[in-house]
Amino acid sequence: MSEDFVTAVSGVGALMEPARRALYLYAAAQAEPVSREQAAAACELPLHSAKFHLDRLVDEGLLEVEYRRLSGRSGPGAGRPAKLYRRADREVSVSLPERHYDLAGDVLATAIDEAARGGISVRDTVMAVAEARGQVMAAASAVNGADDLERTAAVLAEHGYEPHQDGDTLSLSNCPFDRLARDHVQLVCGMNLGLVNGVIEGLGCQSLDAVLDPEEGLCCVKVRSRRS
Repeated sequence: MSEDFVTAVSGVGALMEPARRALYLYAAAQAEPVSREQAAAACELPLHSAKFHLDRLVDEGLLEVEYRRLSGRSGPGAGRPAKLYRRADREVSVSLPERHYDLAGDVLATAIDEAARGGISVRDTVMAVAEARGQVMAAASAVNGADDLERTAAVLAEHGYEPHQDGDTLSLSNCPFDRLARDHVQLVCGMNLGLVNGVIEGLGCQSLDAVLDPEEGLCCVKVRSRRS
């Protein structure tokens, strides 16, 4: 399970508490950052309770803080700056199983741009862009010390593929782009193949190959040891 997924679940879970949810919705709806006092009054909460929940929302990355003197004055006697809250830029979404349509959209948009500039096939460009992105995914991972299959599995797990090893073969129980794959099989399977190939290359796993091997209930790609 990816760290981003765990973070997103935590953020959504923070909004399950009714008072916290009300404070978040109030702050998000305002054109300007709000003070604790404003939020407490608007949500009809005790000030100490509003402070606690607002700071919890900050800890979860759902709100951001700035400090400003509400009087507009500065210098001696102007008072301490107030702590103000506003909605964070962070986007939070959760899907089970994990889906990464933002990644698919980024790869496809980049591929379309590059194909238009070069006058080449979008499908071929998708493969190349996906492979480059897979290399970036591998480079950003902290996995080390295991054999090639285990390291590859660890990176793919971080991105929602749910890998499991059977001998010298790595199967992927989840396609992070499942809804797209249903309507655009060849394009999305090619993107998956490029991403997984990129991860293998980025990790320097010369003993492995990524191959298209569709199987009901699994991602279309498998990773195999060249010994198998």
